[in-house]
Amino acid sequence: MTYHVVLLVEQPLSELDARQVTSLHVELGEDVVYDVLLPVDDAAERVATAVGTLGSGDMLGTPATAMSGIDFAELHEQSESEAQQGLAETLRLLRADGAAAQGAVVDDDPIEALRATVGTVEANEVIVLTTSHAVAEFFGVDWTSRARRHLDVPVLHLLEHETFDEQADGHGEGVTGL
Repeated sequence: MTYHVVLLVEQPLSELDARQVTSLHVELGEDVVYDVLLPVDDAAERVATAVGTLGSGDMLGTPATAMSGIDFAELHEQSESEAQQGLAETLRLLRADGAAAQGAVVDDDPIEALRATVGTVEANEVIVLTTSHAVAEFFGVDWTSRARRHLDVPVLHLLEHETFDEQADGHGEGVTGL
């Protein structure tokens, strides 16, 4: 029997992340397959939002003028290429720890991609790896909260680039006071 774990990751895994994730399933006694989803960072959206929040145009003129020289298609292609490279590195790290791993870059809503993947592979669990997003977590609009509302499998949230001990004792970057 195969045990499927779907990983929704905000950024490529580090060696520590890969080692910790695979350590969670060592004693299952089943073959484990990791299905990794890595969303494309929407650089074009970030630029548009940043320019739109700069003010009333006193500094740069209108937002349209400030963005006229930006090639959004090129920004998106660059972001997609970086995501593909990050996914390849993440899969390499998981496989280096002896895991079976496959994955995809997600260009749309990460939670919809997660739901589809969980259904397709008949996942046994989901792990969401992100940095801390205190405000989103507080209001329940973060990926983990959204996934828990929409999926009928266990959903674990881990903080990227922190050991389990750091996450547990609050000495890492994760928020503990909410």
